[in-house]
Amino acid sequence: MSDDKRIQRSDGLALQETKPKLKKPKLYRVILVNDDFTPMEFVVIVLERIFQMPSDKAERIMLNVHQKGMGVCGVYICEIAEMKVRQVLEFAHEHQHPLQCTMEPD
Repeated sequence: MSDDKRIQRSDGLALQETKPKLKKPKLYRVILVNDDFTPMEFVVIVLERIFQMPSDKAERIMLNVHQKGMGVCGVYICEIAEMKVRQVLEFAHEHQHPLQCTMEPD
């Protein structure tokens, strides 16, 4: 069954009204980048506070960052991803850590 509606015009022609098709928004991965100075404990705090992760998941991602050079913190629409990146960078700066965070298309 379709959501299309037919409208009969006074001149006898019928018009078909359709609902616009909405595209899903493009998603972006938020990524923490390893450095040699930011303590692992601080990375876990970032993941728990900014990304609302439970401790066990935050520790797994922190280990990915440490061992593989980077770790994905989450996948979000562009505006949310930008906000998360900004929050991480500001929080790291406030605590005098060089932790870097970036985003890329998913």
